[in-house]
Amino acid sequence: MNAPVLASIPADVVVKDARMSGFGHDPRVRVHFDSGRWLEGPAYSAQSRTLIFSDIPSDRTLRYDEVADRVDVFEEPARFANGRTFDGCGRLVTCLHGERSVVRREHDGSETLVAGAYQGRRLNSPNDVVVSRDGSVWFTDPTFGILTDYEGHRSPSAIGASLVFVRRADEQDVRAASAAFEQPNGLAFSLDERILYVVDSAKNTLSAVPLVDGVLGEPSVIASGYGFDGIRLDREGRIWAGTRDGVSCFAPDGTELVSIGLPEKAANLTFGGIRRNTLYITATTSLYSLRVSIVGA
Repeated sequence: MNAPVLASIPADVVVKDARMSGFGHDPRVRVHFDSGRWLEGPAYSAQSRTLIFSDIPSDRTLRYDEVADRVDVFEEPARFANGRTFDGCGRLVTCLHGERSVVRREHDGSETLVAGAYQGRRLNSPNDVVVSRDGSVWFTDPTFGILTDYEGHRSPSAIGASLVFVRRADEQDVRAASAAFEQPNGLAFSLDERILYVVDSAKNTLSAVPLVDGVLGEPSVIASGYGFDGIRLDREGRIWAGTRDGVSCFAPDGTELVSIGLPEKAANLTFGGIRRNTLYITATTSLYSLRVSIVGA
């Protein structure tokens, strides 16, 4: 597979708050790939300068090579892989709808099961994942991958709930970290890791959840109504979110600061590039990128 840059579209960027009055960006959004069914789970490797992302219904994982400027198949079948991240050691941690698990790819290519069950019952369909500085793996487990055979394998929930889980670095078992969400989806830590931001797709909310001594408290909704999905932070602690209209940037108080309109709903996003100021966006069928003047966390 060799898919060079196909096109570009005008950058539909609107600054909505004076706090971002100096925000700069390229005049056009690049289109790197446009043959997906539902693109998700972008994770950028600075070491290889590649972006790994999922086409979930097609059951394949793709890789965009930033230097060669091409997209190739990374893995197929891909066990209906969804969200992923690189941990502090540079290992790829991936949520698998198909196997209802979270796995880690070691440096030698072998695979370690991070999470596959809770209290002896199978997980639903792990969706998004972050790794804290102490090595603990936090992930959301909604039912999207077991509702139909489109993004996984249709099955009843063995747990009977959609939870936020944590697998602590010094423990073998998965713990339920929060039951406060109907369909927890995207998640990201604040810069000091005192807050876990969580999207609830059923309620269409973005919430801030305090983390004290490793325990999550009660969530506080900071924004709602945008069609939230995946989220990431920049180095100033602002929250960047995939929405039904594209991408929006929010202050920690929930104020929308910037919007980036796209022709498709944006499922997820991440920062990449040599200076970590390229915003990569997986939006329904297409992979987009926009060079911006801020830097990802």
